Amino acid sequence: MSIKDLLNADMKQAMKDREAGKLALGVIRMARSNIRKIEIDDKKDLSDDEVLVVLMKEVKMRQDSIEEFKKAGRMELVEQNEKEIAVLQKYLPQQLSDEELKLLVQEAANECGATSLKDMGKIMPVVMGKTKGRADGKRINLLVREILK
Repeated sequence: MSIKDLLNADMKQAMKDREAGKLALGVIRMARSNIRKIEIDDKKDLSDDEVLVVLMKEVKMRQDSIEEFKKAGRMELVEQNEKEIAVLQKYLPQQLSDEELKLLVQEAANECGATSLKDMGKIMPVVMGKTKGRADGKRINLLVREILK
């Protein structure tokens, strides 16, 4: 079952759940809307990998909002965004642990022959390709910087 099919099935279930599924329904509709917009703009059906990219952008956008809401002291909005992220996490692959990610970064550094921060541009695309949605770019960036010190 593709991610889009799973989103459709979960949306139908959220509609049936009425009040209990209200949050999930809103989040899924927004995600489906963004996926559909990209499909219309690009005039093609998105693959599961491309849908994952859209969903990751949705999560990233909410994480950025959480940071801003915390600064503003809007804890009710922080809580709302955290719940929305939890709904979206269901469709994303399991995130890599720090140890697994560190190992991937180290392997990429060895592959590329990277020795300093100047070589960061060589490592990042390699690691991003290997993780495919299982790690946030910010986490990867921090680990690359740590390893290349």
